[in-house]
Amino acid sequence: MSFAAASAALDAAFPGRIDRGQAVRDQHGAGDSWHPAAPPDAVFQPVSTEEVAQAVRICAAHGCPIVPFGAGSCIEGQVNATQGGLCLDLSRMDRILRLSAPDMDVTVEAGLTRQRLNEDLRATGLFLPIDIGAHATLGGMASTRASGTMTVRHGTMADLVMGLTVVLPDGEVIRTGGRARKSASGYDLTHLFVGAEGTLGVITELTLRLTGIPEAAKAGLYSFADLQAATDTVVEALQFGLCLNRIELMDALQMRAINAFNGTDLPEMPTLLVDLTGSAAQVDTDRATFAALAQDHGATVHPVDTPEAYAHVWALRHSALYAARGLRPGASSLSTDVCVPVSDLPGLVAGITATLQAEGLVAPMHGHVGDGNFHLVMLFDPADADEMARVQRVHGELVHRALALGGTATGEHGVGLGKKPYMEAEHGAALALMKRLKVAVDPQNLMNPGKIFDI
Repeated sequence: MSFAAASAALDAAFPGRIDRGQAVRDQHGAGDSWHPAAPPDAVFQPVSTEEVAQAVRICAAHGCPIVPFGAGSCIEGQVNATQGGLCLDLSRMDRILRLSAPDMDVTVEAGLTRQRLNEDLRATGLFLPIDIGAHATLGGMASTRASGTMTVRHGTMADLVMGLTVVLPDGEVIRTGGRARKSASGYDLTHLFVGAEGTLGVITELTLRLTGIPEAAKAGLYSFADLQAATDTVVEALQFGLCLNRIELMDALQMRAINAFNGTDLPEMPTLLVDLTGSAAQVDTDRATFAALAQDHGATVHPVDTPEAYAHVWALRHSALYAARGLRPGASSLSTDVCVPVSDLPGLVAGITATLQAEGLVAPMHGHVGDGNFHLVMLFDPADADEMARVQRVHGELVHRALALGGTATGEHGVGLGKKPYMEAEHGAALALMKRLKVAVDPQNLMNPGKIFDI
């Protein structure tokens, strides 16, 4: 069965709202990734959990695949409708449903973006401490277990999601978790759906843990002779217990890309960009300590002493992906993100850099060195089969090297289509349990089929 079987029933339930236009379908058939586009048969924009449930019930009755969609900023093809079906675009479900400033928590609809949420929270003195480079919805961020630059201090979306409203593959609506700060009651269903990439149900509402906007925030920019010196500095700083909020690493090629993209003239050397937050006195003291540690490892310190300079250096960091792509205009990019123990990062980067050079590939590196997660942006001509094969070969080598170090194939981008080939190597027998859970919850395999693994 397919969308054709569900088409008339969907039109009857939502007259004039099932969009079959080619342009809209194409827009919803690919994220920000290198994977071939795969448009759905139609797109529906619900405005409530009840509408999502109704649409899912219709699709379930007719065997029609369902692909949840947020902002389409995913890297690994999570929204590509490889089996067609109905795309559920949740972007119109963007309300703050409840806010408790005293309890520092909020309940939102899944289509709200993190940028909008933090803008609306500003007057309360609270914010959601997730800082990813993309424009993304909170439902999508939960579905891919997103994290970003502040993970070293605040954790990932998995640490901040307290409860969910989820529409199951048969259209039933359940609520998981709650507002209590801890619970020993039953299975942790909330975190079964966080990171499931829409394969077990459609997240429509989230209850999130917030934190206070810090009194002070200051940055530091440090250039090193090599990556080993930079990461050694980070390991020492983490052991000192400094008030580090973000610790970002960019290699020499990434710095060259940033300079070219932004018209800056920073040293094209391995560079650490750190952010320290807390009380004003603590931030000043800890930044001085970090600078001393960096200088002990041969770093050059670049002043970041004004609010304008602070905003400027973080804008440079957030331009990293687009700057990397700018090194080769017109090329495609495979952006990958393994994660390993921090102390193993220099050896992994050195080894894969040698492989990239041997293969003649251009791949700037940037990452969240405070938690061992980094990104390679491998640039290639999609019409060049040989170059594409070399990119895929290096990608596979990188993942297997990371797994051998006790790491993971993906720190924050998720599995989707791109990391499927490595799931068995990473999870072993546990992958079979994931498949059994998928079959138990979604016996028709309608929810985002073909993602994470095949059944």
